[in-house]
Amino acid sequence: MKRKIGAHVSTAGGAEQAFARASVIGCNCVQIFSGSPRVWAKKPLAQHDLKEISSESHKYAVSPIYTHAIYLVNLVSDKPDLVKKSIQTLTYDLEFDALIGGGGVIVHLGSHQGRGWLAVRDGLVKLIVELLKSTPVKSRLLMENSAGQQGKVCSDLTEIRWLLDMVSGVWQAQNFEKKHGQIKQRLGWCFDTCHAFATGYYLGHKPPRLEGQSAMFEDRVVGSALQIITKLKLWSSLKMIHVNDSRDLFASGRDRHANLGEGKIDKRDLQYFLNYRQVKRIPLVLEVPGEGKKGPNKANVDRLKLWVGD
Repeated sequence: MKRKIGAHVSTAGGAEQAFARASVIGCNCVQIFSGSPRVWAKKPLAQHDLKEISSESHKYAVSPIYTHAIYLVNLVSDKPDLVKKSIQTLTYDLEFDALIGGGGVIVHLGSHQGRGWLAVRDGLVKLIVELLKSTPVKSRLLMENSAGQQGKVCSDLTEIRWLLDMVSGVWQAQNFEKKHGQIKQRLGWCFDTCHAFATGYYLGHKPPRLEGQSAMFEDRVVGSALQIITKLKLWSSLKMIHVNDSRDLFASGRDRHANLGEGKIDKRDLQYFLNYRQVKRIPLVLEVPGEGKKGPNKANVDRLKLWVGD
């Protein structure tokens, strides 16, 4: 079965333009922003040409289309106005996802800004439940792992497991499935290889060599990504993988993507991860800088295809 391989592409000229751009570089799925990633303002949903989006998707055989939430989102902020705006933009994206028959909305949940995970997690569960209740049944939210930056939630995969369990518990206890859909269809997660590497999850058989790095980095080795995902029983809820190399060193806590084979992740480790039996069924989407920092290009897509034998 042909693997789903995609990239994040521009929507300049309209979301319907994404399919041609994805096809040109060899993709059969795609990720976009529904608007500018650095501003809150969105154009009305009615202004999206949904028929054209559907037509172009079929024309180029590119699907599904994933929507990435804007970078401003912070659901665990201590600023009510920021949380309110975050909910509003995610509501928009989830409605857009349902209208286009998308694969889901990928979101970085945000930073607790020093208050700690335990201080924000219960409130986060409530927000996710309310967000999913107020958005279409056919929409899906995908929580992305962070890169180990101070304060960012969900760098630790146990936090993703906890959120999935707690939201599911509330959903079932309140009998929301009949009206708002099965929670396993509404909520999942996205794994980013660069973010995991930066956090201290290694992608191959063993941790990368740490010559030149201080003991601090050695202390930050979390473990095997594959083993931990298996232990936490996270495979069934993993709906998409961002395939990115890392500009910075292992366990650096820095979120800086690099083109495949040009960063600090050993390509043999990345190949091992991508060809693991559980990973083979999961769509792969590139978010690499490409040539001249213009975004994913055909060279990166071709390299990814070569690595996975596609």
